[in-house]
Amino acid sequence: MQKVSPLKENEKVPTFSTSDSQGNKISDQSLLGKNYIFYFYPRDNTPGCTAQACGFRDNYDFFIKKNILLFGISGDSAKSHENFIKKYNLPFPLIMDEDHSLARTFGVWGEKKFMGKTFEGIHRMSFFINDSGIIEKTFTKVKAKTHPLELKEIL
Repeated sequence: MQKVSPLKENEKVPTFSTSDSQGNKISDQSLLGKNYIFYFYPRDNTPGCTAQACGFRDNYDFFIKKNILLFGISGDSAKSHENFIKKYNLPFPLIMDEDHSLARTFGVWGEKKFMGKTFEGIHRMSFFINDSGIIEKTFTKVKAKTHPLELKEIL
């Protein structure tokens, strides 16, 4: 099983190219010149992931005023993401990572333990990336319910 090894602060974001649930292309190059947050979460419509997404929704104006784009990323399908967005009125895009390549690139895919079982999955982590494509802050100990507020305090 793969060991989790998240990208670190002051590292340049690796080359990536992906799409959100509406088919918009997103890449390291398209995001140059913009500050953004990538928050990785395990699965749509689960209690912790829903609390985290709704926390970002409820504080979205703060991020917009700070000129910070917000992207949620999980291994769910476009259809699952679109349903999640509609159900909870999420104002930000969700990126599909069905093959987990983006999670692996950012080092958040790896061994997890839950209810006595060991498996591989996405670890709940976030990255604040500046307009030069440099990781300013890596958040590895994320609490789903309070993480959006934690980001507000730091940013």
